[in-house]
Amino acid sequence: MSRAEHAYQMLRQAITQGSLKPGGRILEAELASSFGISRTPVREALKRLESEGLICTAPRRGMVVARLDLQAIMELYQMREVLEGTAARLAAQQCSDAEIYNLRELLDQELSAQQDPAEQAVKNRAFHNAIYLAANNRYLLKSLNSLRDALALLGPTTYTLHSRPKIALSEHAAIVQAIENRDCAAAEKAAREHIRSAQKARIRLENGQRNNCAIAGRDTAIG
Repeated sequence: MSRAEHAYQMLRQAITQGSLKPGGRILEAELASSFGISRTPVREALKRLESEGLICTAPRRGMVVARLDLQAIMELYQMREVLEGTAARLAAQQCSDAEIYNLRELLDQELSAQQDPAEQAVKNRAFHNAIYLAANNRYLLKSLNSLRDALALLGPTTYTLHSRPKIALSEHAAIVQAIENRDCAAAEKAAREHIRSAQKARIRLENGQRNNCAIAGRDTAIG
């Protein structure tokens, strides 16, 4: 692996796993020092990530991890509803008994993690990924993986919202039940309803963050 490729993989992982958060500054010199390489391969990696939309240049701040605006969030969830509904339909149609058992196991793990929003978010990603794989369609999987990269730019998990963990778990259970029943229409319907519910939760979280920022700004001005 070249140094530029290594830097790219490390940065991409840091963004998708949340170590580098949306809006966070990216300093080329610090990254080069951290990776123990020159700035040239880091610069190449940053250009590649910028072309993928994971980082961008902000006025007076330089390079930062990209953050999705409200319109982009709406568009992202629209595509998630279509693609994840299709994945659930295909999973109900053709997934194996072992894959259904795996989904049940992941549900149990989610239930055990309900008091830890960060851990439940990890289990949530594993659950959705299991459905993607159970659909057994390489082209659909590629599209869903592309959306998953964009999801990393959303910021804090919606599982920090009151009652969202319990609601999401119930929605997941409905999806699994439909898949287990081999009811394609019900599986797609349950998956679409789940994504619409997740979209509403995301909007509430985004609006709350924007309001908090506005309040903080006024407090600073008064002080």
